Amino acid sequence: MDDPIANLLSRIAAQDRVAFRQIYSSASAKLMGVLLRILGNRAEAEDALQEVFTRVWLRANRYEADKGRGMTWLIALARNHAIDRLRSRRETQSGDEDAMNAVIDTTPRAETRLIAVGEAKRINQCFETLEADKAAALRGAYLTGTSYIDLAAHFNVPLNTMRTWLRRSLLKLKECMEQ
Repeated sequence: MDDPIANLLSRIAAQDRVAFRQIYSSASAKLMGVLLRILGNRAEAEDALQEVFTRVWLRANRYEADKGRGMTWLIALARNHAIDRLRSRRETQSGDEDAMNAVIDTTPRAETRLIAVGEAKRINQCFETLEADKAAALRGAYLTGTSYIDLAAHFNVPLNTMRTWLRRSLLKLKECMEQ
């Protein structure tokens, strides 16, 4: 399967500035959507986007094409960075749950913004193959940034059980996506 983002990442790993400009113009809007959705603040999302692309430049050599598509890797990088920002925000707000709930949008529509149109339909079909509670937990963890602890409490299961749910559900999604 052709993966232009993966090709650009391998060129960026070799310090190719032209590839970096190309990946920025190809992926910045999508990554901005991810960051804006999780952070809920345009100015903070713009700052985070700059930091994500700095990380892309510095860490492109860590991308492994056999483990997933390039855009998926970029989205994970952006998502993880946004979650780190939320966590640091939590620490400064000393546990203000109302502020966090105002930031996180729990509507499960993120996949249409995160993944290319062709893959959005496939991932939706794959989500439908999962049990409803496991699909909801997976969306919460990876699309809205809900912590594992919060998900375990929401679904009334132990933390390790939630981790197992998420790991197994990701494996099922991966199998489905590879078919």
